Amino acid sequence: MKSLYDFIIKPLGERYNNEKKIGGKNLVLNTKIESFKSVNNLATVIAIPTAFNTTILPGDVIVVHHNIFRRFYDMKGREKNSRSYFKDDMYFCAIDQIYLYKRDEEWLSHMDRCFVKPIAETSLLSSDKEKPLIGIVKYDNPYLNKLGVEKDMLITFTPNSEFEFIINDERLYCMKSNNIAIKHEYQGDETEYNPSWASSG
Repeated sequence: MKSLYDFIIKPLGERYNNEKKIGGKNLVLNTKIESFKSVNNLATVIAIPTAFNTTILPGDVIVVHHNIFRRFYDMKGREKNSRSYFKDDMYFCAIDQIYLYKRDEEWLSHMDRCFVKPIAETSLLSSDKEKPLIGIVKYDNPYLNKLGVEKDMLITFTPNSEFEFIINDERLYCMKSNNIAIKHEYQGDETEYNPSWASSG
């Protein structure tokens, strides 16, 4: 069973991450299927496409776009699977809908994607908890490396380019490589910002 252009994947766990364990009890965080923030982004690869070569292999764990497993209500109020649904809890996934893949317990960026860790705001004059448009590269890629941008580097990214993910209990921003605009030298007061709700507890 293989697809010509798409990966075939299954969600790793449930389709939605609607619960969080606090003090030994499960707390329901969301009851709406429309909320993209509660959709599971982790998947296992069942089959790879035959039309091109890829570094991703069957059995790999990947981070994918939230709309793949998301359910919707149609115009008549009926609950529907996304158009990515194949059968038997399996889904089609385009190559550009994969953002990270795990190899030897290490997360690696896929194609032109990278992930940035927000940093805490240090100015007493600001009410923001994190510095806007500035972060630390968490997962780089070969394209960025050729431009001199590497993991743990302080950078500025372009407005409205980031998408929020929780990876290993860390809140990260996913973006394309060309959304990184400036690389900086560390000033010495940078602190990574990770809100408490990002941790599974």
